[in-house]
Amino acid sequence: MYTTGICPFCMMAERLLRAKGVSQITKIRVDLEPEKRLEMMQKTGRRTVPQIYIDGHHVGGYEELAALEHAGKLGELLSGRGNT
Repeated sequence: MYTTGICPFCMMAERLLRAKGVSQITKIRVDLEPEKRLEMMQKTGRRTVPQIYIDGHHVGGYEELAALEHAGKLGELLSGRGNT
């Protein structure tokens, strides 16, 4: 997950993932490593954090993550069964 130290949406994304049983979240701090923000922008086409990847699949930001949860698809994606 591309993140910053003070992003409330990043914190909400982390809370949601932990509530779903995710124990390890790799955080790439774009506020501490500016070159990582450039990398994020090139990979995702987006400038804002969080940018979340699950098993190499770009999910998007917090709103997209929450939408997956609301649609009942996040658990499948986390277990490797989803195609989202």
